[in-house]
Amino acid sequence: MCVFEVDSPEAVGGLVSIMPTLSLALGGGKTYQRVCRFLGPYLYWRNGSATFFSSGHPSFSMRVVSTFFCMLGLVFVGGSATARGQFAPGVLTTIAPEVTQADLVGVHDILELRANAELEREPDSSTKSRTLFEMAKSVGFRRDVWCLEFTFKPLRMIQVDIPQESGKMQRKLIWYLVYRVRNTGVGLSPQEQEDRTFMAVEKSMGPLQFVPEFVLSSHDHDRTGQPVRKAYLDRILPAAIPAIERREMSGSQLLSSVQISEQNLEVEGGRSIGGVWGVAMWEDVDPQIDFFSVFVGGLTNAYQWQDSPESFQLGDPPGKGRKFQHKKLQLNFWRPGDDLAENEREIRYGSAPGRAESYGTDEGVAYRWISR
Repeated sequence: MCVFEVDSPEAVGGLVSIMPTLSLALGGGKTYQRVCRFLGPYLYWRNGSATFFSSGHPSFSMRVVSTFFCMLGLVFVGGSATARGQFAPGVLTTIAPEVTQADLVGVHDILELRANAELEREPDSSTKSRTLFEMAKSVGFRRDVWCLEFTFKPLRMIQVDIPQESGKMQRKLIWYLVYRVRNTGVGLSPQEQEDRTFMAVEKSMGPLQFVPEFVLSSHDHDRTGQPVRKAYLDRILPAAIPAIERREMSGSQLLSSVQISEQNLEVEGGRSIGGVWGVAMWEDVDPQIDFFSVFVGGLTNAYQWQDSPESFQLGDPPGKGRKFQHKKLQLNFWRPGDDLAENEREIRYGSAPGRAESYGTDEGVAYRWISR
């Protein structure tokens, strides 16, 4: 804040000279017009220039000056408060929650029973389909599933001093993604019908917790056409968060992946938009990466698993050889740059033209839900 001290009514006239600068600072428009309407009654024209009319009383001029700067402070503070809650159109990208019937049920053999050949028999008083061995075939495993809404800002870079193990600070380029998660109540639940079948019904789930996993994975190829796979896990960098907050949120708080996992996300209804803001950060990213995706885990509890009947033997621990795949959000990016003078302006959201096969998607796909 600037403080001006005047000792004569004529000194107040110096405020007139800052009006063009004030117009630029306020962006013109209604805000600037309101300030001008306030100052207008105290200005008059003399010899082709504007001067403050103070009635020859210094205290009167001081009241005008004080009121003017109080109003100016409220304008800027009010503008900051608005910026914290709103962003320009096109800045935010929102991915709606997605749950399907395939997420609701999985069909598998119970290998722990099917591996016992002694259970396979011909019953005397019932059909073979009622034996334990046959009932352990193609069993439906049902569960409630939920999914959170994910909103993010453009992926950017920032130079930050990061503490090292040696105790010294090192200047590093940090890649980061500012995001928001919301619990909109999207969920499905299996409901048994009178005929013993099941129907998927919508069910609001909450409160929920978001335990995030952010992986930045490359899709590049070397000169021989062989894939060059590099993956970077989200890092917890407390020294970088304040700098990112000042740049992105105008005073609002950003949570790390650990902090955001401790938050309870209540169901939000109607037009209210709340949610929790966080930031994913990566360091030491290869500057030669051109095509990459960010995989976001933890947005849903949907998962699949696959068993290996050939590798499971009777007496093995339950679930031996079982592989789980969790449903994750894949966000595609590309940057037509090189390892010299890395610039965040080069990063594009979506798959690179003509390179859709590198992302495993169709042409022009910016995101998809995938099990991995």
